[in-house]
Amino acid sequence: MIGKLGRLGTFAVAAGVSRAVYAGLRRGDDERWRRKNYAGRSVDLYAGPAIAVGTAIAAGTASAARGGPAARGGPVAFAVLAAGACGAYDDLRGDHRRGFRAHLDALRCGEVTSGAVKLFGIGAAGLVAGALLKERPVDKVLAGVVIAGTAHFVNLVDVAPGRAALTVLGLGAPGLLRGPFAAAPMGAAAAVLADDLGERTMLGDAGAHALGAAVGCAIAAGNGRLGLAVHAAGLIAAAVCGERSEMGVPRPEAGGRSVPSCAHPCE
Repeated sequence: MIGKLGRLGTFAVAAGVSRAVYAGLRRGDDERWRRKNYAGRSVDLYAGPAIAVGTAIAAGTASAARGGPAARGGPVAFAVLAAGACGAYDDLRGDHRRGFRAHLDALRCGEVTSGAVKLFGIGAAGLVAGALLKERPVDKVLAGVVIAGTAHFVNLVDVAPGRAALTVLGLGAPGLLRGPFAAAPMGAAAAVLADDLGERTMLGDAGAHALGAAVGCAIAAGNGRLGLAVHAAGLIAAAVCGERSEMGVPRPEAGGRSVPSCAHPCE
């Protein structure tokens, strides 16, 4: 019964905080946080930072609800905030380049793109959180891959209203059987789902990466080495497929023509 209340409490905290922060941010109505969505409608990006904060706070209290060590939620909150911050940087400063290869090519030429910030920032945060959540060296590395990989995966599927939030709800549900951490991203996603589906807001990279990192932490905390290895392999495969699919994405500046995203920036 205590475990069930812990999960429900974590879900409620995440939903409540996310909703309150989102409402507060919307009152500011800063044009820097507005974008045109796939249908050409103007939507805000406030859901992203709101759910990052809500998820981090709920994750920090989840361990207390579970009755475990108070420090257990710290790594989860850290990974969520770091992923959200890197995603927010990309939301505000990102450019047209897509795919890891394009950003790594730019980095070789001395240009640090927003994609490189996400790649290395979220990757490092995932490894730190994984090292704090697990005890053995191999498990620490696998956990880091799962956390960073899940953050990338949720962002990868965020191509239509509600897609990322629904994915998080689906991925997180099995994790509720293993502990309260999955309830944090689920509560945050549920808090903004109606606005996301109604095309009033979008999660952006900040929200998608933050939710994904939280789900990844829940997976890492609830699985042993075999489970971590299976999840890591699946996420790596998804990242490779996603990279290939982005190689010829139509760009607005190309008049809708497909432009290879891996073209070397120095050329």
